[in-house]
Amino acid sequence: MKIEREIMRGAGPVAVLKLLNRREMYGYELIETLAERTEGALAMGQSTLYPMLYNLEAQGFIEGYWKEAGNKGDGGSGGARDRKYYRLTDKGKKRLADESAQWEAVIRAMKALGVASLAHACRVCFLNAAPGASA
Repeated sequence: MKIEREIMRGAGPVAVLKLLNRREMYGYELIETLAERTEGALAMGQSTLYPMLYNLEAQGFIEGYWKEAGNKGDGGSGGARDRKYYRLTDKGKKRLADESAQWEAVIRAMKALGVASLAHACRVCFLNAAPGASA
């Protein structure tokens, strides 16, 4: 199910922060993981993710760094490209905690109204389930 733009505007950044709280990742890896872990609900393209990453970086919630992509052998690229990895900052960890508390409140409220299943909502919004796990 494709999430509407307004909901994605709030869910996308917190989902990215949550993934980066687990480990450092590069852009395409974030795109693939978001799509896989959320069963496509928070799938986004490069034109959505990269401006979001730049914004999170400008706000000091994440920081990016370049990493060489493996052994380039005799100086040729061999198809390997350097990748920009992102990691969560201390400020980003605080933001994630604040946003997570707000999402938990929204999920509880929606569950109380019978709109959402708490287990499924937590899995999608907070990416807590392992890939392939059922809700």
